[in-house]
Amino acid sequence: MQSVYLTWMISALALGVILLPVFKPPWAKLSLPPFVDFFRRYWMHVLIVFAIYNAKDTLDQIDRLLMASTGLDMTPYIWAIEGNLVLWVQQTFEADWLTTALTHFYVAGFMFICYVSVFYFAYFDDRWLADRVTLSIAWVYILAVPFYLFFNVRVTGDTIPEMQTLAYTLTPEIADWFRRIDPFTNGMPSLHIGIPFAVWLCLTRFDDDRRWNRYRYTVFAYTLLTAFTIIYLGIHWFVDIIGGMLIAGAAVSMADRTSNSWWKFFDERTMNTRIVTVLTSPKQAWSWIRSRGGRLLHQYKSPSSRETGHIAVVILVIVAAVITWDLTHRSLPAGGVEAPEAAAAADGWLVTLDNQTDGPSLLLHDLSFASFDPVSVEVPDLTLDSTYALKEDRLVATNATSLLVFDVAQPETPLSSMPFGEHDDLLLCEQAGSTVITYTTDGVLDVMNFEGQTLLGDQRPNNIRSMMCTGSEIAYVTQDKPMEVNIIQLGVRGQVAYLINATAPVEEDELLASWGIPVDMENASIQNMAFNREYLAVTVNVSATDRLVLYNRTTAEQWLASNPKYHVSDLSLDYGILAWSVRDHYNPLSPQQKYLDREIYFTELDTNTSHVLTSDANDQWGPQVLEQHLVYFQTDGEVVSVEVHSWEPELRLYSSLVLQAGVLAAFVVVAWNMWQRQSERRQERQP
Repeated sequence: MQSVYLTWMISALALGVILLPVFKPPWAKLSLPPFVDFFRRYWMHVLIVFAIYNAKDTLDQIDRLLMASTGLDMTPYIWAIEGNLVLWVQQTFEADWLTTALTHFYVAGFMFICYVSVFYFAYFDDRWLADRVTLSIAWVYILAVPFYLFFNVRVTGDTIPEMQTLAYTLTPEIADWFRRIDPFTNGMPSLHIGIPFAVWLCLTRFDDDRRWNRYRYTVFAYTLLTAFTIIYLGIHWFVDIIGGMLIAGAAVSMADRTSNSWWKFFDERTMNTRIVTVLTSPKQAWSWIRSRGGRLLHQYKSPSSRETGHIAVVILVIVAAVITWDLTHRSLPAGGVEAPEAAAAADGWLVTLDNQTDGPSLLLHDLSFASFDPVSVEVPDLTLDSTYALKEDRLVATNATSLLVFDVAQPETPLSSMPFGEHDDLLLCEQAGSTVITYTTDGVLDVMNFEGQTLLGDQRPNNIRSMMCTGSEIAYVTQDKPMEVNIIQLGVRGQVAYLINATAPVEEDELLASWGIPVDMENASIQNMAFNREYLAVTVNVSATDRLVLYNRTTAEQWLASNPKYHVSDLSLDYGILAWSVRDHYNPLSPQQKYLDREIYFTELDTNTSHVLTSDANDQWGPQVLEQHLVYFQTDGEVVSVEVHSWEPELRLYSSLVLQAGVLAAFVVVAWNMWQRQSERRQERQP
């Protein structure tokens, strides 16, 4: 995964150095000392560009969580405006050689233009342009951040059915690299257009003697080719390009307005002097800091419109930060849980089997209450091997000899109890509108009602290795047919069998083999299932990994719904959502700590859009989809918790208080700023 990235980066760096003689000012000469010296003279410029590059990873993680939590998606509106213009471009010019060439140009070319647009001016000591180009690049990114967080636009290849993301799927290695660094929702505005177009505008505006004409022409040609590239490869919309150009124009104007004040303080020549002063004369440095701080305090005690404008911006940033924090931290732990071993959820209720200090306990949570505080369900002789199931208003739990039935609204005492021996699996299903108990004993499936009457008679499937039920349908897999899912409907004769195919592209299997974990399709077997009337989802162990296959029961189409190289488990499917846990991006040949844990993903089946719900260093698994919530397990260090994620975005009380205070403060400050501006303009007109 890293080799292709290093190839692109080294190529961009080498090409930048090779082209120095082509783009240098006419009178400039090349020599070795500036290669070393420009870092000392322009280290702050390099640091700014480096900070922007690294900030993108953090921003992308926040964006993924925001998309999963809020569904902020403006793509349908962009598609409604443009139609299929981008599709016409791709289909008209599509060719294998062009796809390969433009994919490498898309990444390496962008690295080149970002790097040399600071390097060239720093090497030849053109500080006037270095200052403005660096700030322009920074402002392009700063102005794009609100759009990336709150105006999400998906790549065209993920939106238009016939459109292909040609760059993202060129090779498995490149596909993995893009999936790791790109959330595929940062379409508007296009930085691939915004940054080079800002550089071109800077050269047009600030290169007074036209010493950089060759480079300016090249940047303009690069921008035009990039515009075609990002459309052709199935990444951006035409509107994204327009957005990039507008952001670039605003960024250059902001760079011009802020350049003198910024570089007055952060110019490397003065910064180097200050660093020396701090190291050699700390008292003098502290005296300067106090003096400078005193002047700033005096300015803000009697602020002009400039200072009140700064205050308004700070309030806006704080409000946006609070909203963003709350929307990206919406999963709350279920209260009263010490060491959960397993959980079941249904219809707004959650049951956890908790290995507490004084012994196993069955805890019932009403998810309609924000605190999620549990009620203990008393099951005599409860052990960690006890089984339980939950459906609508009924909870059943077993011990070594009995099955107890509880009403979730009044779980203090059981409604009934009946003898119940050893068994393997236990589920609650439905027959003719009534809840029934489904279980297996020694691989034989049976169904009974709450009076203990068997409902299947002699027609009981056997040799079952796993089963799952939804409504009145029961899906099961037998030992002798490990790649076939059988579905029966209670009260209806006959069954339907679905043969599952977990085959991946040859390139993916070859990559797994190179990792030392070859695929064994002959011995593949289904491990986990989830289904509804329209879809059947299964995980299939192929020796190397467990793959996620999604089967459309209406059309008989099936496909791999997750990257076939990475282990998937713990499926849950309901209310149009398919959720699972995955150890994504994990390469056993070069394991990285941040990819060792599992994350929770989910797909909205109506739109076939996938989201990353968790993206952190904690291990998450066992998701269960509910109508209003998603429940999953999480390990934070040695502490295991049951997390409850709400589908509907909501701000917590502390956030509401902060936001209310922010709105009131903004009202006062903005009104004050507007009054100041008009007063200052009036005074400027007076003779």
